[in-house]
Amino acid sequence: MFATPAFAQTAGAAAGGGPTEMLMQFLPLIGLVVLFYFLMIRPQQQRMKAHQAMIAAVKRNDTVVLNSGVIGKVVRVEDKEVGVEIAQGVNVKVVKTMISDVRAKGEPAPANDSKA
Repeated sequence: MFATPAFAQTAGAAAGGGPTEMLMQFLPLIGLVVLFYFLMIRPQQQRMKAHQAMIAAVKRNDTVVLNSGVIGKVVRVEDKEVGVEIAQGVNVKVVKTMISDVRAKGEPAPANDSKA
């Protein structure tokens, strides 16, 4: 009803182009997928690996910034959690993944030592 007979004949002839025609139609889509991988997915994976390495290297006396913006000093390190002193005598237990940045590295000290 809306397509003229000439347009319908042209569309039918173009559909039988073969596999190279189909590949040429999908080539821009494949190019976009590759572009998204290199511009979005790969840099995010690299940032995630760097963040995991930073979290694994947290030790006692490091100054950390939490995702909420709270700044504190690490007083205790466990497998999945850290104890953070956010004020004099105020210790908070925080999940390690909530640490967004390690600002100042403290002196090397083993975790969970009693203070003498």
